[in-house]
Amino acid sequence: MIDNFALGLSHLLMMIAAIILMRRPDLDKEDPAPKDDPRA
Repeated sequence: MIDNFALGLSHLLMMIAAIILMRRPDLDKEDPAPKDDPRA
């Protein structure tokens, strides 16, 4: 019983963390590369 509870709780917390991270608006934005960047 305790093993199932610990497994379910850890997965629930990881799912909540993933949902919170996916709702962040700054994840969908990319800053433009600086003009002096040689990779651009």
